[in-house]
Amino acid sequence: MTVTSSHPQGADTDFGYGQLFAILVRRRFWFLGVFCGILAIAIPLSLLKEPTYQSSMQLLVEPYFKEKNNNRQPEFEDQVKESNLELDYATQLNLMRSSQLLQRAVDLLHPHYPTLEVEMLKEWLSVTRKEEEDVETKIVQVDYTSNDPVKTQDVLEAIQHVYQEFNLEQQQQRIAEGLAFINNQLPTARESVTQAEQALEQFRQSQNLIDPVEQATTVTQMLNTIEQERETIRAQYQETQARYQALQQQLKRSPQKALTSSRLSESSRYQTLLDELQKTELALAEQQVRFTDADPTVQQLLQKRQRQQALLQAEANRVLGQTSPEPVGNLQQAGQLGETDLTLSRQLAETQTSLEALEAKDKSLAQTQQQLQAQLSRFPELIAKYERLQPEVQVERNTLQKLLEARQELGIEIARGGFKWQVVEAPQLGEPTGPKTKQDVLLAMVIGLFLGGIAAFGREAVDDAVHTSDQLKQQVALPLLGILPQLPRLSANGRLMHLPFSKSSTPEPETLPMLQSLPFRESLDLIYKHIQLLNADVTLKSLVITSALPGEGKSTFIVGLALSAARLHQRVLLIDADLRRPTLHQQLHLSNDQGLATILANDKSEFVPQQLSLFGAEIDVLTAGPIPPDPVQLLSCQRMKQLMARFEQGYDLVLLDTPPILGIVDAMQVASFCQGVVLVARLDKVTQSELTETTQMLSPLNAIGVVANGASSYTNRYLPYTQYQNSQSLQLN
Repeated sequence: MTVTSSHPQGADTDFGYGQLFAILVRRRFWFLGVFCGILAIAIPLSLLKEPTYQSSMQLLVEPYFKEKNNNRQPEFEDQVKESNLELDYATQLNLMRSSQLLQRAVDLLHPHYPTLEVEMLKEWLSVTRKEEEDVETKIVQVDYTSNDPVKTQDVLEAIQHVYQEFNLEQQQQRIAEGLAFINNQLPTARESVTQAEQALEQFRQSQNLIDPVEQATTVTQMLNTIEQERETIRAQYQETQARYQALQQQLKRSPQKALTSSRLSESSRYQTLLDELQKTELALAEQQVRFTDADPTVQQLLQKRQRQQALLQAEANRVLGQTSPEPVGNLQQAGQLGETDLTLSRQLAETQTSLEALEAKDKSLAQTQQQLQAQLSRFPELIAKYERLQPEVQVERNTLQKLLEARQELGIEIARGGFKWQVVEAPQLGEPTGPKTKQDVLLAMVIGLFLGGIAAFGREAVDDAVHTSDQLKQQVALPLLGILPQLPRLSANGRLMHLPFSKSSTPEPETLPMLQSLPFRESLDLIYKHIQLLNADVTLKSLVITSALPGEGKSTFIVGLALSAARLHQRVLLIDADLRRPTLHQQLHLSNDQGLATILANDKSEFVPQQLSLFGAEIDVLTAGPIPPDPVQLLSCQRMKQLMARFEQGYDLVLLDTPPILGIVDAMQVASFCQGVVLVARLDKVTQSELTETTQMLSPLNAIGVVANGASSYTNRYLPYTQYQNSQSLQLN
């Protein structure tokens, strides 16, 4: 047994192979019952089956060519070789299985097999297309199964005769009807083609168009090209305009002023006059500093400046080609541009010219685009009419072409003989195919295993009982204190079978042979030690042992637990607190005249325990005593509380056996006076819902843990070591 922690209720676990096998073992009777029942039905049916025989026939279904005719033209031979007549095998197979053809075969077989009917023939007849390496061939295989090998051959021979005869009839009829239909349709088709072509020709002449779709496509492409060019021009215009504005900001002049400044700055004569004027103004400024304007020298300089300004104005007019509205002062400033300003002025003039050119080009393209759009707007109506006429011509031509091709193909088929069903393998006597007893039995076993598994798992699905300790840990939110193995069987005299040697010579009570089982005793020792380890901080001196339902083994467990504690040198008092149905005195063969009920009912009664010695351990036992009329009243009195306090002072461990939890309040009443509660749950008996209800009722109390009782798969790896140790001890004694 391993120390385990509590698990939340309803936790999910993996559903592994071990659990599947455990379910099959637990529901083995359901599984084996269904399995054996199916075998019991299948085996006699397999043995009683009549022998069956099967005969096969293979037909090659494909077009073939007749021998060459010496008078045939080479062109005609080429057409015959290149023609491709496909065969619909699905239709052929359905036709070969049809009742019409099978009825003919039944009529042929009627003299020898008068009881044969079409439905019987269909049931045992198989017509399939043969496959080789997953590739369908041109061979059709026909199989027939019967209890008579001769009958299988006779039936296939009759079917072979019917197939070949029917094939020739259908060829002749199909070819004759096809040629008649085509010859009747050809004149009408030719006339329809002529009318459709004339209507298309009139449309082209009236609209002066050959193909409006192609012309509309051409116009659309031109419009797309113009639109792309306009997009390019717009981008260039925006770029040039940005450059133009940048140049204006650098020069801080208008384009006209920049052009005027550029021309004046490039004129050498203008620059010479401008230099002379500047020298005169400089001399005048020097004289005006020393003299007044009335001085003759100043007057001469003023007159000279006036004459030079007139000459400068005249030169500016000559350079600019017109009378300049600008005053002389402005002209002087305009004609004094540096090399950088001259370069910027030229660039500004060039940029302005580029803007005007781009604008003119965009306007021209816009006019062309407008004309093309006006031309394109008339095409939808023309295209619609053209598309109504053109398909009519094509349809009529295709119809005529197909009729001509069909007539030619029918002629070719007549020349080569059409389709023929050739016999590849003739029918033989039927070979035995059954019964397949081994195969039927194996199939029945597989089905039995499958259905048996379904029955077992279905029964498990509707079962609410807890079957394993893992399920118990998942269902109960309490630690698993340990696992008690399923008790071994008793012999006829009430003793355990295959018991180890007992050291004591004193005869033990016949109701306690299970305590001699080593696995059971070792499990009890582990459980007691687990209880001590879980409560190492606080020493538990009183424990209530209870269960959810009666018959879960709590009374046997409490006796074993008391003996385990006594063997570990503990003073133990065992109390039977089940005042409704006491059984502890019967199991231990003790007197029940006085007990817990008499002590609780009479305050003057003295506590006198009965001593019990088993397996070398001694314990004190307090039986239940006579059954009182109201057990709950006695168990809830103050006397019970006082007794428990007295017992806890006088003993190391007090164990109380109580009634089950569900339906009775006695166990909870007794547990309220004790330090802990241990729950015993018998596997395969208690259900999940009962455990849930029990743990909810125990939640206000100090529930120590749960013990899994009756585990059939419990094994102790160290048990052989323990048995060997006990045997050695006995030999020494």
